[in-house]
Amino acid sequence: MLRNGLEPWHLLIVAIVVIVLFGSKKLPDTARALGKSLRILKSEAKAMKNENAPSPGASPSVPVAPSEVRTSAEAAAAEPPAAAS
Repeated sequence: MLRNGLEPWHLLIVAIVVIVLFGSKKLPDTARALGKSLRILKSEAKAMKNENAPSPGASPSVPVAPSEVRTSAEAAAAEPPAAAS
């Protein structure tokens, strides 16, 4: 029944439905916005990858002992409550 998945004529029908629904005037604007969004996503992903990569001259990070790590709940419990003004 659904052995071959999408065939070329399925994609043709989808393209015709999209053109009918959105009109031919809005499609170039939509494609331009989609391309711009993908470029931004790609540049942000590259920036995050470069941010996480260690620089060649950087010293290795010092491991933290498990007893020194506190959760946000532990940190909030350790701090005294703020006085109301």
